[in-house]
Amino acid sequence: MERAPGEDPGPPAPPSAPHDPPGRPPAAHPAPDPGARVSPAGPGAAGEALALLASFGRRLLVLVPVYLAGAAGLSVGFVLFGLALYLGWRRVRDEKERSLRAARQLLEDEERLTARTLYMSHRELPAWVSFPDVEKAEWLNKIVAQVWPFLGQYMEKLLAETVAPAVRGSNPHLQTFTFTRVELGEKPLRIMGVKVHPGQRKDQILLDMNISYVGDVQIDVEVKKYFCKAGVKGMQLHGILRVILEPLVGDLPIVGAVSMFFIRRPTLDINWTGMTNLLDIPGLSSLSDTMIMDSIAAFLVLPNRLLVPLVPDLHDVAQLRSPLPRGIIRIHLLAARELSSKDKYVKGLIEGKSDPYALVRVGTQTFCSRVIDEDLNPQWRETYEVMVHEVPGQEIEVEVFDKDPDKDDFLGRMKLDVGKVLQAGVLDDWFPLQGGQGQVHLRLEWLSLLADAEKLEQVLQWNRGVSSRPEPPSAAILVVYLDRAQDLPLKKGNKEPNPMVQLSIQDVTQESKAVYSTNSPVWEEAFRFFLQDPRSQELDVQVKDDSRALTLGALTLPLARLLTAQELTLDQWFQLSSSGLNSRLYMKLVMRILYLDSSEIRFPTVPGTPGSWDLDSESHQTGSSVDAPPRPCHTTPDSHFGTENVLRIHVLEAQDLIAKDRFLGGLVKGKSDPYVKLKLAGRSFRSRVVREDLNPRWNEVFEVIVTSIPGQELEVEVFDKDLDKDDFLGRCKVCLTTVLNSGFLDEWLTLEDVPSGRLHLRLERLTPRPTAAELEEVLQVNSLIQTHKSAELAAALLSVYLERAEDLPLRKGTKPPSPYAVLTVGETSHKTKTVPQTSAPVWDENVSFLIRKPHTESLELQVRGEGTGALGSLSLPLSELLEADRLCLDRWCALANGQGQVLLRAQLGILVSQHSGVEAHSHSYSHSSSSLSEEPELWGGGLPHVTSSAPELRQRLTHGDSSQEAPVGPLGQVRLTVWYYSEERKLVSIVHSCRALRQSGREAPDPYVSLLLLPDKNRGSKRKTSQKKRTLGPEFNERFEWELPLDEALRRKLDVSVKSSSSFMSRERELLGKVQLDLAEMDLSQGAAQWYDLMDDKDKGSS
Repeated sequence: MERAPGEDPGPPAPPSAPHDPPGRPPAAHPAPDPGARVSPAGPGAAGEALALLASFGRRLLVLVPVYLAGAAGLSVGFVLFGLALYLGWRRVRDEKERSLRAARQLLEDEERLTARTLYMSHRELPAWVSFPDVEKAEWLNKIVAQVWPFLGQYMEKLLAETVAPAVRGSNPHLQTFTFTRVELGEKPLRIMGVKVHPGQRKDQILLDMNISYVGDVQIDVEVKKYFCKAGVKGMQLHGILRVILEPLVGDLPIVGAVSMFFIRRPTLDINWTGMTNLLDIPGLSSLSDTMIMDSIAAFLVLPNRLLVPLVPDLHDVAQLRSPLPRGIIRIHLLAARELSSKDKYVKGLIEGKSDPYALVRVGTQTFCSRVIDEDLNPQWRETYEVMVHEVPGQEIEVEVFDKDPDKDDFLGRMKLDVGKVLQAGVLDDWFPLQGGQGQVHLRLEWLSLLADAEKLEQVLQWNRGVSSRPEPPSAAILVVYLDRAQDLPLKKGNKEPNPMVQLSIQDVTQESKAVYSTNSPVWEEAFRFFLQDPRSQELDVQVKDDSRALTLGALTLPLARLLTAQELTLDQWFQLSSSGLNSRLYMKLVMRILYLDSSEIRFPTVPGTPGSWDLDSESHQTGSSVDAPPRPCHTTPDSHFGTENVLRIHVLEAQDLIAKDRFLGGLVKGKSDPYVKLKLAGRSFRSRVVREDLNPRWNEVFEVIVTSIPGQELEVEVFDKDLDKDDFLGRCKVCLTTVLNSGFLDEWLTLEDVPSGRLHLRLERLTPRPTAAELEEVLQVNSLIQTHKSAELAAALLSVYLERAEDLPLRKGTKPPSPYAVLTVGETSHKTKTVPQTSAPVWDENVSFLIRKPHTESLELQVRGEGTGALGSLSLPLSELLEADRLCLDRWCALANGQGQVLLRAQLGILVSQHSGVEAHSHSYSHSSSSLSEEPELWGGGLPHVTSSAPELRQRLTHGDSSQEAPVGPLGQVRLTVWYYSEERKLVSIVHSCRALRQSGREAPDPYVSLLLLPDKNRGSKRKTSQKKRTLGPEFNERFEWELPLDEALRRKLDVSVKSSSSFMSRERELLGKVQLDLAEMDLSQGAAQWYDLMDDKDKGSS
């Protein structure tokens, strides 16, 4: 559809507000211009016609001088001269208009640039302006400015006397390396703010300093051998430096040591000079800055820190230099959704998707996920473990990129303070991506560090059931403090070695720095390892020369020794093998068990949605020396199993929607073809399209399974259906907290981001009930309130917890399979994770299904092996649950078509609506004929707040079936429900079934039911069921509707005929019986099913 001039073809701009939203630059809010609105079609068309005529007239006037020149007999030169004058005037005028447009554009750009500059300057204000707990430290800046020249002298001396000799000794090619110029410049480092944290312990003080250095530093170096000169002229460094004063002692200087480090990587920008100007080439400059940043990170970014002891003989310096982590965070990178599309083809004409991957970073710990090709909703299912050293301060950062052959495109990032994970214990949520679009799904678990070896078996048992990729989950960590060595053997020629140490656990190896020209080196370094099973792992230590060719000593230490040591710690000298007689190594080894609080192991999610905790399709299972627990008799689901509710969303109507359709170049204003999109709990729904209507009525019902997780929102968007791109008509959001607490919400919601429009929604929370007493009533009510535009409404919720299986058949007779299970109800399926190589898998998964016909549906379970096919199957009719106590079965079930058993729990909950239209209508209806004329007004309004109780509803609905005990007529009976549905202003008839029909020949008839709304006999009022073959008691359960007001329905009669086909080739139909219902004599508010006797009729109609 074409749009009127002045309309924005893209998404609607947010409405002007007195305050701009945080995180966006302020925009000027122009006053509304009434002239910018689309004028009515009539005046607009007339104006354009007049403009067209005027333009045509002006072009005719151009030909008048030519005509006059020809009539006067003048030469062509006069015409050309006049034309030249006109073109010159036109050119001057066009230049003036172009200058005016350029000036206007410059003014607009200046306003926009000013707004952006003000916004950025607001963001770049010192931290003490925005945060009240950050103090201004101007006095400290004055001290730094005073000390800065002397600090420059110290740096010059340090670089010349310490750094330069170390550089010359590290490589033979750098033996002529010198610093030719060292100047820190006149611009000192500035401290923008200081924040003091309450210490975690009483013997320490924590300071966070926001430092900013924009200096004119100039450092030049030269390697004379290669005539190479390089240098740095100017540098910027911004970051947060944490300073820890500990331990506090009772003697001067009160503070035992000062530790300094950057919590996060600082921002660095270096201006290179000399030959290094070549590094300004894109790609090389970032490489050089990255190398410098890596060097800084290796020295001053967590977990590394600079320790300056202030007192001699400070106890436990290694513990201060490299303290134990505060905890471990297990990061499950599950999925992302609604990412932006970056791939383009045919020079951007064809839009593709993206090939996303994620970078997960905590401090210097970085992980990269695998690339998912061509997917805007990737599923990674990967797990990483990171060490957390400082809380608060450290952040979890996830960046998502699109993999490309040249340069990867940025798709968005999210950051989260680790303190929130520590506070929550387990955090499972979708996090929005900043700088792009979409969300990323993370599950974050805080693992505490315990010095208790008795917890190890419990952790190992739990880890066997945890899916983790690419590495198995860890059960403990090991921190190795490498202090020093003594009397290492000399190299050939009695030369002092350059010793370094390699520490390895399985396939993970870490190296220390090299200490040059000594056989008694001091390293004072810390190394950290993750352990999967400390009982069987070993620490291998190799002391080598820096060339790695000469081994100076070795040590192998079983980690099981730490499990029996006090506090899981060894702090001692270790004798080296394959070394000198007195060669030994001093280390301190500390082990800690990674423990997840059992109350936080599970987290409530909606099964079968993107938010569910299904970490992987593969799990890791290792051998265990722990005795297998006895076989359980019943399942042990978590406390959140079976606590889901069903949210019934009734999209009723909308009013005052904006018109988006335009015709004839916008001259003719049309309407819109609106439809509604709903998003909730990872699922999306879409209503039908209502053609050419600004006040559409949808009257559609959608159902979704929800949990009580706080913060959930129902997102609703309205669009105008078009051939190319659908136009936006507004959006609104509904917080589910109110609905889940109150159980019901019926409101008109104003549509946002559009000039006008509102939407009528009705939301009801259905809580499953463990009783089948009300099932028939629920099915009856659902058949009455269901519309032909909506899917069949759910009558129950089935919750299934699949715990484990045993005795599954082996693959090829000897090898265990890699089993997974598929649970199916109707067209909905759920696949569990795959447990590799076991005949007794533990799945520990739950899933819920919406059940529409509990009497006829069944739960189908198939156990299959990865690459081996079916291992067994199980079919559980839901009718068994209806007969079970509290509608629940919890037991071992034998698999058919194979061997083995599965342990599962299946429970059914009946969904009883407390706010259905049937109850409200029955409660407010009066049987007097005088009130019938007032019923449309009463029923057409909102639902009354008072509804009939469940016992009243049972009595009323079952009353219609009381005639089942009455004798059946000679022609049989037909069971009907006739009801007036006020929400849609329609007469509804449901043909349920027939019984005891007459058989006129040898074979049973092929019956169907024909309905005719008298006195009309045209096709518009006729309805017909499907035909059933060879039966005297057909079941139809079909619904039919007629649109008409209530007062007109009360003047009609419903003619119901049961017929049968005579033969295959004949159009003749045999009448089996009929009944005629006078609607004025019926209570159309009841909606009860009743049996009606069929009567004979001499006339045989044809269908």
